Amino acid sequence: MQMRWLGIDPGLAIVGWAVLEGKQTYAKPSVLDYGIMETGKEFSTPERLVEIESDMTTLLKEFAPHNIAMELPFFTRQIKAAGGVLQAVGIINLVSYRNAKIIPIQLHQSSWKAHLGNGKATKAEVATILQQLFDLEYLPIDDSVDAIGIAYAAFCGLRNEIH
Repeated sequence: MQMRWLGIDPGLAIVGWAVLEGKQTYAKPSVLDYGIMETGKEFSTPERLVEIESDMTTLLKEFAPHNIAMELPFFTRQIKAAGGVLQAVGIINLVSYRNAKIIPIQLHQSSWKAHLGNGKATKAEVATILQQLFDLEYLPIDDSVDAIGIAYAAFCGLRNEIH
């Protein structure tokens, strides 16, 4: 049976997303589509959250994933950004469950990157790895790259026991 995974790299300003599909065997899945959802800095946080809700709803309707994997945000010194990102994570969780009855799997950044071979890889390094892995001619260096890596790691069975 073909399984469709939606990978999400959450954020308030930018949400990266990617859809992979394949059989849950040792075969590599296909990258169906990927992109980013952006919200304008000129809008209030509630307005941005409504935009994320709307965009997520559209993604779920268009691609009908069987599973969703999302990066678990990790914050060091950028505490100012934490509140908005965590609110976006809440909206993504809400829409995923409300619209598709899916509870997203949450993966630590270092674990899904380690699955690709380097737990500290930069976005450009992740893009290079994924281009080679999926034989893609071009990948933008944006949050959609991380979303592909997140979806792929979850597709392959990576799990972090986070509830």
